[in-house]
Amino acid sequence: MNSKNFQTFFDCGFSKIRASTFNKNDHNEAFYFESEFSIDRSNLELKIQKIIATLEKDSNEYIDSINLMMDSPKMLSVGISLSKKLDGSELKHANIQFLVQEAKQQILKYYINHYIAHIVINNYKIDGVDYSYLPDEIKCDFISLDILFICLPTDLVLNFKNIFSKSNILVDQIICSSYAKSINYKDNLNSTGYISFIDIGFNKTSIISYYNDKILSLDVLPIGGNHITKDISKILEVNLEKSEQLKHNFDQNLKLSNDKDNSIETLQKIIFARTEEILELCAKSIESNSFILGKSRMVLMGAGSKILDNKHKDKISFLNDIDLLEETTENICQSGFKLSIGLNKNEVVIVPKKQIKLGFFEKLFHFFK
Repeated sequence: MNSKNFQTFFDCGFSKIRASTFNKNDHNEAFYFESEFSIDRSNLELKIQKIIATLEKDSNEYIDSINLMMDSPKMLSVGISLSKKLDGSELKHANIQFLVQEAKQQILKYYINHYIAHIVINNYKIDGVDYSYLPDEIKCDFISLDILFICLPTDLVLNFKNIFSKSNILVDQIICSSYAKSINYKDNLNSTGYISFIDIGFNKTSIISYYNDKILSLDVLPIGGNHITKDISKILEVNLEKSEQLKHNFDQNLKLSNDKDNSIETLQKIIFARTEEILELCAKSIESNSFILGKSRMVLMGAGSKILDNKHKDKISFLNDIDLLEETTENICQSGFKLSIGLNKNEVVIVPKKQIKLGFFEKLFHFFK
């Protein structure tokens, strides 16, 4: 029996780490932490240890396991359809489990370098009739499932597991950050119909499209906010650190110190040109995956989108209307928490393997170090 009162989530982005611990009995009680922006990964382990110590102090509870949220330019989604004859017998959960397990084995066989983070059943076709959810007590001759697997690079997962294991912390669940956020925000927006969430990160942009409660596609582009930073660095001939500062402060109505030829107008042109390119690539992805671009509501989120706000939307030459979503550490971590307690009813719950508990003296040593 787990006597822990708090459940902890780490969102490990490339340039920032966000973490939270939630009281499982009182969801309004939670503690949050956000690291400073940094692309120096050499002291990542030390950063994580400091965050753990802070959350333990705030919650007054020892952390021995966490749920890990992450994204990657190499993450991918794979759709599989499988079927089974039942000859008029009653459809049971065991039949569904069999098909899911068979599909999972195919993914493990052909995508050996990827870790399965999420398994989503998009559709149940029972004797030719489509169902969003598995109906109760139904007999059928034929069942087929449309299953979507969301996968992350195995080496990335193992690297973070190894970092946390050095602090005697087990990873209970791996969560794709952009997927969890899109589920949470879609629920908060009470959105129906076609909607696509564009999550611009440091070195990737993910596009997750839905129709009502069904996820249509998850695509990843190896381009993000860092590419805007590199454009600024190259064109304005400044280093990457200065470029990052200019990018985040570009809308200030000031001439940049010591940069007489580098006006705000020039900086905006660089930023908007790359942003338009990213949005156009996202639009092509949406169109190629689901053919509903003209009908789809587009929601822009992620740290890379913070350089824009509503007053700048009209300056971007992009045909589709886009909504800008302001994200915080709180709602990012809450997305992982809500997904873990069953926000997406179409997702198959992956039960983590039973872990060996740490001994008393191991816990004591970790708590005071």
